[in-house]
Amino acid sequence: MRGEYRPYAERTPDEQYKNLIRTILKDGVKSPSPMVDENGNEINTIDLLGAPVIRFDLLKNGVPFLTERSLKGFWRGAVGELLAFVNGAHTQAELEEFGCKWWKSWCTEKKCAKRGLETGDLGPGSYGAAFANFPTTEGKPYNQFVEIIKQIRERPELKTHFISPWIPQYIIRNKDFQQKVVVCPCHGWMHFRILNNKLHLVMFQRSCDVLIGCPSNWVQYSAFLLAMAEVLDLEPGEFIHMISDAHLYENQLPWVNQILERESKPFPTLTITNSHDSIFDYRPADFELSDYEPGESIKGIPVGI
Repeated sequence: MRGEYRPYAERTPDEQYKNLIRTILKDGVKSPSPMVDENGNEINTIDLLGAPVIRFDLLKNGVPFLTERSLKGFWRGAVGELLAFVNGAHTQAELEEFGCKWWKSWCTEKKCAKRGLETGDLGPGSYGAAFANFPTTEGKPYNQFVEIIKQIRERPELKTHFISPWIPQYIIRNKDFQQKVVVCPCHGWMHFRILNNKLHLVMFQRSCDVLIGCPSNWVQYSAFLLAMAEVLDLEPGEFIHMISDAHLYENQLPWVNQILERESKPFPTLTITNSHDSIFDYRPADFELSDYEPGESIKGIPVGI
């Protein structure tokens, strides 16, 4: 990997996660939610539109793994989820091959049948389908990452190194369209930019469950930036996160308070131990985590399904 991390002892604790939560609690609006909990109960959210932009200079201050609670048990699954999508995965079985095992609740027979899909199929409007098989007017599917990597190599100065997970005709729901995706893409709008010979990534997120989804998103997109920089022989720069709808579920508030009471510590180091020439060859086992000293894990946080 090009570039070196600042020594762990010289890094400073990062309060951006707790500050985001505090801002949602202070300025957010209570709203009805289409989501239900694991028992089928409807739950409301506290929503903040246009959350403050969050920035992480990876080599300067470490990779944004939460330190208020431990992510040791599932961070590889988060990395695997995004790598699977980049490789075109759109079924529960394909995701599990990459070590991501939490899609079962969203790919049930009932949910899939409602959308005309086979059980376990996320649908043609899912992340993997959009990344690897985006439909075109010419009829030939378009692989966004194949072409964007080619463009970055040929025209690194461009501002158009952009990826989208959104295929409108499979996501819109009205009397004329049956939705063809079990979960509308929440994250994955990626803008890569080369400045000062560093590769930067801005990830725009439509909808963010701050307690459950956000920690995974920070891990997976930071790891992906490291991998993309390695493939392109560039130094990794900033991972910048922009959220349109940042929200907390009301039934998560007891766990929110636990996190706010905990100490924030410096971010850890994430390194690539096995490099590849192709972004499609990366797997969770190619990354190694060190300098990670989080608080205890917090179990039982409710998830909207």
